[in-house]
Amino acid sequence: MTVHPQTPQFFLTSPSPCPYLSGEFERKVFTHLIGERAPELLDLLSQGGFRRSQNIAYRPACERCRACISVRILVDEFQPTRSMRRILQNNRDIIGRIGDPEPSAEQYSLFRRYLDGRHARGGMSEMSVLDYAMMVEDSQVDTRVIQYRKRGPDSRFLASSDGPLIAAALSDVMGDGMSMVYSFFDPAEQDRSLGTYMILDHIERTKKLGLPYLYLGYWVKGSRKMDYKIRFQPQEHLQPKGWERFVETGPD
Repeated sequence: MTVHPQTPQFFLTSPSPCPYLSGEFERKVFTHLIGERAPELLDLLSQGGFRRSQNIAYRPACERCRACISVRILVDEFQPTRSMRRILQNNRDIIGRIGDPEPSAEQYSLFRRYLDGRHARGGMSEMSVLDYAMMVEDSQVDTRVIQYRKRGPDSRFLASSDGPLIAAALSDVMGDGMSMVYSFFDPAEQDRSLGTYMILDHIERTKKLGLPYLYLGYWVKGSRKMDYKIRFQPQEHLQPKGWERFVETGPD
């Protein structure tokens, strides 16, 4: 059988220990995002629960476990909770600037502080400056870097007046929404709840683009480190029959 050169081919990884659930093993199915059709393919695969890492699109394909659930926020219906409004207020001195996927020494320094402070034993803990550059640059889709700095006295007019970088996000713009690929922040600024702040900022950016969804990746039921994703309501979860609305009620 002849395979069309632009037809994606899918591969399956070997089992490896799950980073989220103790005692479980993960497998992933993946394909390459290359060529002129890469943006179109990413759109299609994202609707099917895939995520992007560099020029790879992947999704869980575990044998026993189905805990990983794809999540996307319905941005037009989203209303921040009281605690989220406090976070926005506490970070009113921050300005976010969106730009091309260009790595910098300042970004890598922040990235290293984030990994060392929050994920010292994680799978990304050994990433070098070249690894980081590849993570940012190796994309054949519409990828942006959003850098967050404390607002300087002349920030409205001069970007050079901004303060030091305290957070950054690598994000894709797709046909039906934005997708947060990876974000990181200064662990010394933990009182600001910068992870939540960046999601709130992305919700507004997605609205301004006129797109309906913000893709957050996977919520892993039973993993406390992933519980924050459920706070952004309303949202949809990818189920066997397709995307279904999910609403969880509880305290603010």
